Amino acid sequence: MAGKIEGAVVSYSESGNLVTDITAEQLKNVPTDENLIIVCDEHETMGIFGAAHNQPPMTYLAILGESGHLELTIVGDSAREMLGIVRGTPVVLKW
Repeated sequence: MAGKIEGAVVSYSESGNLVTDITAEQLKNVPTDENLIIVCDEHETMGIFGAAHNQPPMTYLAILGESGHLELTIVGDSAREMLGIVRGTPVVLKW
C-alpha cells in the first residue's frame, strides 16, 4: 500500500450515513477505484462512489457526500442502524 489516511466517524446524515472527518480536500490525490480500501470497524469496502451511483440496494459503499466529507452508506438503508457504528469509530483508507 502506498498511502493511508486515518479519520473517524463524527456524525450521521439524515438518512443514516456515517459521516467521517475525512474531507474532500484530503481525498484529492487518493485513487477512487478498487485500489482504495476503506475500513470502519470490521466493515470493509473498496473505492469511492459519486452520489449518483447505480449500485444495488443493501450495498455498503463509500461516497463523497453532500457534507463535503467521506460518508459510508448502505444503499437504501441506514448504515448507522444496520452496522451499529458509533461516533468516534476509526476509519482508515489504504491504497
